Amino acid sequence: MSLVRYRTNDYSVPTEWGHREVMVKGFVEEVVIVSASQVIARHARSYEREDLIFDPLHCLALLEQKPNALDQAKPLAGWELPAGFAELRRLMEARLQKKGKREYIQTLRLLETFALFDVAAAVDDALRLGTISFDAVKHLLLGRIERRPPQLDLENYPHLPLANVATTQASDYLALRSDPAQVRT
Repeated sequence: MSLVRYRTNDYSVPTEWGHREVMVKGFVEEVVIVSASQVIARHARSYEREDLIFDPLHCLALLEQKPNALDQAKPLAGWELPAGFAELRRLMEARLQKKGKREYIQTLRLLETFALFDVAAAVDDALRLGTISFDAVKHLLLGRIERRPPQLDLENYPHLPLANVATTQASDYLALRSDPAQVRT
């Protein structure tokens, strides 16, 4: 479960640090877990007994391998995410079933690197544009951070509806003029 015990309480660490030797430093307000001079986890200290303290981000790598455990994952219980995440998950699972869960977990894993505010904004953008996929959210997120407009190539997503854009004729612009008497035919 990638847990470290300190003073009768268990604290989570990222799954890639499971079964490794770590050092736990207990302070008045926090517990810091260190391995090879690298801080791998920080938690608010609990003075309860037999308490489990989780960081939801620590278990996402394992959930990506076992996506069916997403609904039963205790570390994710009570994790408050913006409403767009629930809508994204619903649409991903409706479109791709089991693979949709995995894509949703990949989207959550963006939170390991990027701020919640930025990822939530990218999720909202993806929902608004109708591009329901991890790749689209990641692309929109990187575009937002780099302050460049998104350039989504929808040819890689055959399951998304294609836009049919007709070729514009020069005569089409004449219809936009305000005075119909000036329109030549």
